[in-house]
Amino acid sequence: MNPAEAEVLLHVEHGLGRITLNRPRAINALTHSMVRTIQTALTTWEADERVRAVVLDGAGERGLCAGGDIRSIYHDARTGGTASLAFWADEYRLNAHIARYPKPYVALMDGLVMGGGVGLSAHGSLRVVTERSSVGMPEVGIGFVPDVGGTYLLSRAPGQLGVHAALTAAQLSGPDAVHCGLADHYVPSTRLTDLLHALETMTPADAVASVAETPPESTLAARSGWIDSCYATDTVEEILDQLHAHGSESTAAGKEIEAKSPTALKVTLRALRSAAGLPTLEAALDQEYRVASGCLRAPDLVEGVRAQIIDKDRNPRWSPSTLAEVGPELVDRFFTIPDNGDLGLAGGQQ
Repeated sequence: MNPAEAEVLLHVEHGLGRITLNRPRAINALTHSMVRTIQTALTTWEADERVRAVVLDGAGERGLCAGGDIRSIYHDARTGGTASLAFWADEYRLNAHIARYPKPYVALMDGLVMGGGVGLSAHGSLRVVTERSSVGMPEVGIGFVPDVGGTYLLSRAPGQLGVHAALTAAQLSGPDAVHCGLADHYVPSTRLTDLLHALETMTPADAVASVAETPPESTLAARSGWIDSCYATDTVEEILDQLHAHGSESTAAGKEIEAKSPTALKVTLRALRSAAGLPTLEAALDQEYRVASGCLRAPDLVEGVRAQIIDKDRNPRWSPSTLAEVGPELVDRFFTIPDNGDLGLAGGQQ
């Protein structure tokens, strides 16, 4: 294969270990081989004296990463396979590695940054967004649940903003991402090249500071009054009651939630509430692996991907079809240790 055709481009120069996701036609959607390649590079660069910082970006104009390779997960789930479990295990270990990486890790979160793309970027030490950034965890729309440490990040957003973002599958702007703690710095996209040049001669923190600007106001922050009020309840049903009673803007949010998988909504809310009390990202990733394993065996993941990605009829037939049918016993099943075991990240396993 021509090196330029590789799914991940790696090179070291000017003290920087450069990682470029290179599937621009798929908005750099993440495959298992890409995860393994990045993990190997990061491990190697830890001991490489030539590398003083790592920089992550994506090829093409549309975004850093649209998430995991959903089509592969769909076909695996349909056939009762286990390849997705191996993918998630390696992906979540990579997320944990990024979060504790001993060298500066600069993530350029320009354009679309969804799902697995959040896992590659939002755990880094220097996270840069632009006016083109659109950051989100849209999993409930395909019968899945926020993962890659997303429950850990969103549960620590101010007030109930993370719960709102997760249950509505909202896409956050750059300023929203900074406000919610998923990013650190706002840099106009026209200055990303300047940033890369600055990184060659300056410390990463100084380089980012030299081009960063005060972000515009977060529109999500401006809505925090009704969001904090409506989502501070114990069940999805109560949240919907509050949203529909509050006003036109909150009613629209309620309609967005009602289109999502009832099972995924209830499991997501429990996962977020639980993650808020977990002490580490690793503990949250362990929980997410259990939940993801449950989702792979449940009907809504296949149906959600079919409706949104495969057939694109946008008419998923969820099972169960209503929130009332999703009882606590069903939700509990997603939080049990899967047959293939737990990741054990919180216990220090790599």
